[in-house]
Amino acid sequence: MISQKYKEMLGAKSVIREMSEWAGARAKEIGKENVFDFSLGNPSVPVPQVFTDKMIELLQSRDTMELHGYSQSQGILAVRKKFAQFLNQTYGMEYTAEHIFMTTGAAGAVAHAVRAVTQPGDEVITFAPYFPEYNHYVNQTGAVLKIVPADTQQFQIHFEQLEKTLTPKTMAVLINSPNNPSGTVYSEQTVKRLAELLCEKQKEYGHDIFIISDEPYREILFAGVKAPYISKYYDNTLSCYSFAKSLSIPGERLGYVAANPNATDGELISAMCAQISRGIGHNCPPSIIQIAVAEVLGVTSDLSVYETNMNIIYDELVQLGFTVVKPGGTFYIFPKALEADSVAFCKKAMQYDLVFVPGDSFGCPGYFRMAYCVETDKVRRGMEALRRFVKEVYNK
Repeated sequence: MISQKYKEMLGAKSVIREMSEWAGARAKEIGKENVFDFSLGNPSVPVPQVFTDKMIELLQSRDTMELHGYSQSQGILAVRKKFAQFLNQTYGMEYTAEHIFMTTGAAGAVAHAVRAVTQPGDEVITFAPYFPEYNHYVNQTGAVLKIVPADTQQFQIHFEQLEKTLTPKTMAVLINSPNNPSGTVYSEQTVKRLAELLCEKQKEYGHDIFIISDEPYREILFAGVKAPYISKYYDNTLSCYSFAKSLSIPGERLGYVAANPNATDGELISAMCAQISRGIGHNCPPSIIQIAVAEVLGVTSDLSVYETNMNIIYDELVQLGFTVVKPGGTFYIFPKALEADSVAFCKKAMQYDLVFVPGDSFGCPGYFRMAYCVETDKVRRGMEALRRFVKEVYNK
């Protein structure tokens, strides 16, 4: 008999993917240029030429088994050394290769990190709005994901609700800053307050509480905004990163877990993740991508277009009367819908070939997400469609 659990999951597919699939089908009918698809967070800017050149150079000059053979379970040692050195220089840390575990993107990093610090029945806390796949990353380990309601004023942490959610079963807090879907960047004040609270709770409960920091948008920051590096503020931090957004290589699936050297058993986390891989079928991201990325650390795509697109959309939303918090980074914005039912709102928008994602699956009903990793000209034309939609449906 096939697994009933996964069979049942077929009826609850990702809303984001469903909206994107609808957009793809609609594009075949009327042309891709006429569908304003703001559903999927797929980077839209070119890969840096230096990365492409490095890939070509490697293919022409290196031994094929070095490039295409299995790496060590924790990742290529020379690569992990380079990553540790880069993080130390950038953030003033003291990582060594033994604190780094190479993964297939940030998804693989979070999935490993959760398993490394929880057991079945433990609780992991996250904050709405949150990436919906966290439900699967956490709940399928046997741990339980608990959701703190959103602070819809600024999408910082709702500390009063957090304190109500914390229990002796809390073993980890999963955060995402810069945030998908809101675009909010946690302030230094927020991060310090979170660190202080968790230090107090560790003493009260008599056990460690880890922060699992999901950081794939770390470099996509807008004018005047800084993203605190969480590990600088809290010892028991596992930083989970992906190069998908910074280098525009989501299909290459490369990321890492970096265990704070001052974390409890921090020197064991990477080796533990290698053992976790044996149980979940994840072993060794592609060697050639590990090597190539290690050669271009600190390089990013030209990410400036995301801020350009954000400003166009934000200004239009405000002018049309939407309630919206201005993003500090990422390529997402998270306005409040013009009616209580954001699913109904998004379905009505589809009649104008505008594809948004309802906020319900992000733990924030009544809101919707727009991913603006789209050509700027198309963003502008999308705003024309948005104006028609709002005027004709909502008389605004």
